[in-house]
Amino acid sequence: MDGRGTIELVGVFKRFGDGTVAVDGVNLKIADGAYCCLLGPSGCGKTTILRMIAGHETPTEGEILIGGENVVGLEPRRRGTAMMFQNYALFPHLSVRDNIAFALRAQGIERKERYRAADAVIEQVQLTALANRMPNQLSGGQQQRVALARAIVTKPRVLLLDEPLSALDEFLRLQMRSELREMQKRLGITFIHVTHTQLEAVAVAEQVVVMDKGRVEQASSARGIYADPASPYVARFMGGQNVLSGVVRSSGDGRAALTGAGGREFELTGQNRQLAAGSAVNFAVRRDEVVLAKAAAAPALGVNALRARVTMTEYQGTYVKVTLAIDLAPGEMNGADEFVAYVPEADFFAKAIQIGDAVVASWQTGSGRLLTGDANAFPRH
Repeated sequence: MDGRGTIELVGVFKRFGDGTVAVDGVNLKIADGAYCCLLGPSGCGKTTILRMIAGHETPTEGEILIGGENVVGLEPRRRGTAMMFQNYALFPHLSVRDNIAFALRAQGIERKERYRAADAVIEQVQLTALANRMPNQLSGGQQQRVALARAIVTKPRVLLLDEPLSALDEFLRLQMRSELREMQKRLGITFIHVTHTQLEAVAVAEQVVVMDKGRVEQASSARGIYADPASPYVARFMGGQNVLSGVVRSSGDGRAALTGAGGREFELTGQNRQLAAGSAVNFAVRRDEVVLAKAAAAPALGVNALRARVTMTEYQGTYVKVTLAIDLAPGEMNGADEFVAYVPEADFFAKAIQIGDAVVASWQTGSGRLLTGDANAFPRH
């Protein structure tokens, strides 16, 4: 099976008749046996890519390779793919067993063999006791397992999942995303999972592909996407990061000194490229690396520090999300970004931070991560 489930998109465009560009020159490689999530807001092109891989849409330009073979123009059933739809699309008049066996029936496999294969898959997804039930006798999570079993019974080399968890409540979503990951490991086939939910993507996927306006903004590991975003758009979309900007005063030996709006001073370390003095750059600081101190108790404002006022607090269990309004210097315009700190629960309540408090937000020099791309790129909602 080596390489059979490798997916490669080469210069793929998809334009619709009204002139809409749904996919705009995408180049992407997904390794055989990987769990990949296509992530982005509605209308970013992720579902169109899924449908083109499946053969339900045809690219306007470019190639789609599965296992090294260009499958553009090849009918869906000859691609070695299977799709699990968002609404599950179960036949209401067929039992669990017959729903799962139906895909094999459509391939002309004789009754005894298709039931043998269906029963094996039913056992894999732990539905043996429910094999003779009808879909309306199943919970949402059980229906999803039937849909998953029906997709894998044909032994595809690639399984395509279109928002597979969106119809479930929060408890079931947490349970099923774990089950999907375990199922993918057991099967060893390529999973491509479309979602608009950031935490879902980083929880299940080895490779996360963040998309916007038909383009790939960043493709990396789940940790890489969250902890080391490449652009202001990815940093903002994934959350967990504050995006700031400044003008380079000096750069060298992996360090860069910046001047921000209002004369604020920032410093970055660990930079692998020389930054030209006078150039404008953007950088991100993780919210959980920001330390808050009440302004009256804080030392004089230094490098990598902002004066601000608390505008909102949200208890999240292990931490408290503290939203801040940065104090503006004379003549400084208010930016579009909010600044947020994730304060550990014990620290927050020990400091008794309240809405309206004046605080100083600071971070270590090594916490800043340089970004490239448009500073004004904001996720759409």
